[in-house]
Amino acid sequence: MRATATTPPRAPGQAPLFTDADLQVRLARSLGEVPRGMRGSEILRIAGEVRRLIAQGRPICNLTVGDFDPAQFPIPEALREGIRDALAGGETNYPPSNGLPGLREAVAERVARDTGTRYPVESVLIASGVRPLLYAAFRVVLDPGETVVYGVPSWNTNHYAWLTQTRGIPVATERRHGFHPTADQLRPHLGEARLLCLCSPANPTGTMIAADELRRIAEAVVEENAARDAAGRPDLFLLFDQVYGALVHGGTEHRNPVELVPEAAPWTITLDGISKAFAATGLRVGWSLAAPAVTAKMSDFLGHVGAWAPRPEQVATAGFLLDDAAVTAFRGAMEEGIRRRLTALCEGFTRLREDGYPVDVVHPEGAIYVSLQVDLAGRSVGGQPLASNDDIRHLLLEEAGLALVPFQAFGVPEDTGWFRLSVGAAAPGEIAAMFPRIRALLDRLD
Repeated sequence: MRATATTPPRAPGQAPLFTDADLQVRLARSLGEVPRGMRGSEILRIAGEVRRLIAQGRPICNLTVGDFDPAQFPIPEALREGIRDALAGGETNYPPSNGLPGLREAVAERVARDTGTRYPVESVLIASGVRPLLYAAFRVVLDPGETVVYGVPSWNTNHYAWLTQTRGIPVATERRHGFHPTADQLRPHLGEARLLCLCSPANPTGTMIAADELRRIAEAVVEENAARDAAGRPDLFLLFDQVYGALVHGGTEHRNPVELVPEAAPWTITLDGISKAFAATGLRVGWSLAAPAVTAKMSDFLGHVGAWAPRPEQVATAGFLLDDAAVTAFRGAMEEGIRRRLTALCEGFTRLREDGYPVDVVHPEGAIYVSLQVDLAGRSVGGQPLASNDDIRHLLLEEAGLALVPFQAFGVPEDTGWFRLSVGAAAPGEIAAMFPRIRALLDRLD
């Protein structure tokens, strides 16, 4: 009941409702097996440490978040205006659960213009970013206990395997292959797999699968499904995450398995969206491209979840994607900003390596990430031993103001000294100011 002049407001509760710590433990133990076995995000834990130091006034170069600072990378003005116009026009009710027809048509047209591959509108599914689509693909393709194969490091694939109670087979990758699995590494596992997951350009490495290697992998999927068809077995699907596909560097060309091997199209589920390509992570508009029969089932699943993108953003995105001039102009400016930051990182760490410091860096081909190795395991600073990636990470954060994420957060079990650096929220000046601190710290190695 609403308080009025004659109705006094309700008195506050006698005491907080949830102060008993033992009760919280009991409640947590009473939940289901899946939530009880979930692990929290390592990246979010590290972000908490970073925020604490920033609040203390410490100079921090924060290279942890796979996001964009709007002050550094604002969304396209045409997209912003489109959202304002949609709101003013009353576009605030539920959208269709599979996406507005105009946006689905615009996505199919944008893909055709960019890649030459023409999908029917029935292949396009819209959702609130790529994550729900990734989860839906797992749910639609896999039954509990079935097998998903993926390379490590990779973003969150191990967590999705746990959430769907499937069996994950992580394939260890090597720097010489850009931290991507090869067809030869994957082939022994394809016979038992129901889903193969790839991401290029990759999070966390910023590297791309070589076109010839991607062609061989797609051909292996086609060959495997020909054998399964003859044996009456369910098909193997390829989940291809290309959400960073518009962000490529140094003349590198992004390729999709369907472009390279059109015969793989029936089994390929491609994920994409505006979050990375247009610095629009908070607008939550993503899409998948798949065979209509697969898209229909993913749509049915997400319809029960309610994971649709907001209607004003869908209306605005539909108009923006078909504005070639606006898309081209924004991509050029954004690429220059990302390239400037990535180059500063790579050149700075390359100079340190050339000066004899124990660091190594992989020059990125796409996305917003740099792979950095800081080879300090077994060393010490001021008598403080460094035994693990987390020891190294903590030292770099506390002593040099460099915040980064170890590859363990992406499914790599070993302490290899490799880390992800992300430039989406870093100003060029912050990157430049960080290198003297790094050099001073490394000079203190025992």
